Amino acid sequence: MIDYSFSYNDLEFFLLIFVRMSCFIVTAPFFSMNSVPRRFKAGLAFFISVVIYTSVLDHEVIVYQSVVSFAIIVLKEAIAGLAIGFGANICLSILALAGKIADMEIGLSMVQMFDPMTKDQTGFMGSIYQYGIMLILFVTNMHHYILRAFIESYKLIPINGVKFASEKIVDTIIRFLIDYVSIGFRFCLPVVAAIMLLNALLGVLAKTAPQMNMFAVGIQLKILVGFTVIVLTIGLLPSLSDILFREMDSVMQLVMNSMM
Repeated sequence: MIDYSFSYNDLEFFLLIFVRMSCFIVTAPFFSMNSVPRRFKAGLAFFISVVIYTSVLDHEVIVYQSVVSFAIIVLKEAIAGLAIGFGANICLSILALAGKIADMEIGLSMVQMFDPMTKDQTGFMGSIYQYGIMLILFVTNMHHYILRAFIESYKLIPINGVKFASEKIVDTIIRFLIDYVSIGFRFCLPVVAAIMLLNALLGVLAKTAPQMNMFAVGIQLKILVGFTVIVLTIGLLPSLSDILFREMDSVMQLVMNSMM
């Protein structure tokens, strides 16, 4: 027979699962977009929490002495969900860095567009990288992988088992900052290399033909060469997305390890 009993301890255990899951949905990639309705976010967090409660975790009794101690447990679970989701979402800021570098090299650094997803001003190349990577993420079902990775966090970090290690947190931040620059530069490397060669060519022409206005000519050439390189190297975007996926997975694992 199926046991339909649901005690007060079961309710506390389910609410802690729901708190971590809902905080993860708020900060995780794809799900945290402003275009996603809030009711959908709340419903998704609730139903996934039900699945985790019924089929993933063994029910445990939450031991606490007072309301304050239970509030501290809830706060820890909320921080755990926010940290894991933010660790995955912050990897997408690498695309903004790559876009800014490419915009400066092409000469479009002052071009700003309104992004309806983030409701913020973004650069031209940053938008291209962001929407291209997002499309690849959805096509490859990366959002399913992120959810599965988060569900695994309940086994690594059980309910009421969140412990913060300051040394591991600092190591995670330093590791991400190093990868932030290196991966961002990989995305815009073709554009940077092409514009560097063009600047060298313009420098030679400025010495051989000083009567030519290289400043006026260079602006059009940089835009033309920049867009040409982008079109020719657009096929490298899937392989570059793999690097971003691995970084996202690595950051999520490091964040979870810092709370074990």
